[in-house]
Amino acid sequence: MALQLPTGRGLLDGAWWPRSRDLVAELPPLAAVLDPLWGRMTRVAVNPMLWPVVPRKVTVGDHVLKVGWFTPELDPHKLLLSYGIGRWDLLVIPPETRPASAARLMSITCDPDGPRLTATGLITAEAARSHDIAVGDRPQSAEESWEYEGGATSTHPVATTRRG
Repeated sequence: MALQLPTGRGLLDGAWWPRSRDLVAELPPLAAVLDPLWGRMTRVAVNPMLWPVVPRKVTVGDHVLKVGWFTPELDPHKLLLSYGIGRWDLLVIPPETRPASAARLMSITCDPDGPRLTATGLITAEAARSHDIAVGDRPQSAEESWEYEGGATSTHPVATTRRG
């Protein structure tokens, strides 16, 4: 597991690169690192699209962590962590990501101005750059397309051919 926490505030509060897609195995080490920094983690929310099994509860040290899932409301590449009165949003870097790509994604989330893309937008952009991340077998949503294209329409002229 690798974890990166930013210095600024953007769309994400950090990045997490788990070793597998097994939440029961991956959440305890994450909590072991974050609990001393942010307080006791009480809840986690994920999008089940990229997690084969989403347990209702995971034992973390001496307490139980409640796990929930949201399909349309939650970016598949984001993990929401709740701590008593606070919430943290982490980019989830797919376990099969190559180290160089994971390092770039972690660096982007630590930009002092915060990342300018959604979690899926970051993953999609990195996949296009390096071709080593499986984004999923689904078309991009309108928001993901907008984010991936930089939030603006193309300024390139369309080539036309006249025939006579």
